[in-house]
Amino acid sequence: MGSVQDEAKALSDEIIDLRHAIHREPEIGLELPKTQQKVLAALDGLPLEVTSGRALSSVTAVLRGGRPGKTVLLRGDMDALPVTERSGLDYTSQIPGVMHACGHDTHVAMLAGAAKLLAARRDEIAGNVIFMFQPGEEGLGGAQQMIEEGVLDVTGERPVAAYALHVISDEIAPGVFSSRGGPVLAASDSLEVTVCGRGGHGSVPFRGADPIPAICEIVTALQTMVTRKFDVFDPVVITVGSLHAGTARNVIPDDASFLATVRTLSPQNREHVRDASLTLVRQIAAAHGLTAKAEYVHGYPVTMNEPAEVTFAEGVIADTFGESRFERQENPDPGSEDFSYVLEQVPGAFISLGACPPGVDPDTAPSNHSAEAVFDDCVLPDGTALYAALALQRLAAP
Repeated sequence: MGSVQDEAKALSDEIIDLRHAIHREPEIGLELPKTQQKVLAALDGLPLEVTSGRALSSVTAVLRGGRPGKTVLLRGDMDALPVTERSGLDYTSQIPGVMHACGHDTHVAMLAGAAKLLAARRDEIAGNVIFMFQPGEEGLGGAQQMIEEGVLDVTGERPVAAYALHVISDEIAPGVFSSRGGPVLAASDSLEVTVCGRGGHGSVPFRGADPIPAICEIVTALQTMVTRKFDVFDPVVITVGSLHAGTARNVIPDDASFLATVRTLSPQNREHVRDASLTLVRQIAAAHGLTAKAEYVHGYPVTMNEPAEVTFAEGVIADTFGESRFERQENPDPGSEDFSYVLEQVPGAFISLGACPPGVDPDTAPSNHSAEAVFDDCVLPDGTALYAALALQRLAAP
């Protein structure tokens, strides 16, 4: 057989057609029936053991090689975002208010293409490949639910490695793969606060218990806390994205509330910022003679790459495409990913792929989640080839 790169190029039209079909009919959340059917149709006829999720519309496919061996997992997420598309593409979303603005449609198409490439090499494979088609990445923890339904144990043994690709519409040059060992994406948690006071007339604040000055002080104190209680080389981000209080200029409200996102890059800081922020909120409220209801809600954990698997992936990329096609990511990204749940249990690597269209400056291109984000089809064969090459070479490794 030829190289996986050549074979992926030969499948280009098929991969791109699948991507466009998914892009036209994006779906949000854990229930993606149309996307699931497209995946099942793409896998139909291949020598795979295919199962669908019970609590979510996932697809798990297993390729058992011609000889016994280890298991490797490849993940592709399937869900879209509540964004009204303004990309101008001729295959733009036909669903009002929904768009594949994060490029998950490309991940599905590349993973389905890799399944076809690997199925054609079944006889020469020693081991098994799990293809994990996952809904609900965008904040709903679909990976965790698939783990609970047994995706990591479907072959009878845990994978020795797990890999996920993610296209990036800006920052990275087209066709360049990027990753790093250790923390690659942040944990994403929420801080939800309500300061409880006593309402009254704005002209006589001393007769009430005004929650607004207290909550304003809390918001600014959280920023000071980050700079004074946490190491700058293990950063913490707290951003208050929603703040609500009152209904009129001359009425002191009974309460005031805010919602914040909290990003951390180590399990230690994740627990430290939880304890420190809750203490700060309650004590500032108490200093004003008020009470505070504060809840710290855990979201996705830190996405932690296994350094050895990143080094392995770098070698596979060099073998497949040349050394110039990989660059080490200097710093972690403060975004988050629920592939983190897989990497908590299986060593592996989360790898970015530059998909900015040719002729567009990656430094100024619309970013992932933008209504104008564009992910170029030209990178799809290379992503397909890398998925396949990672599985083949990892299964063949000692």
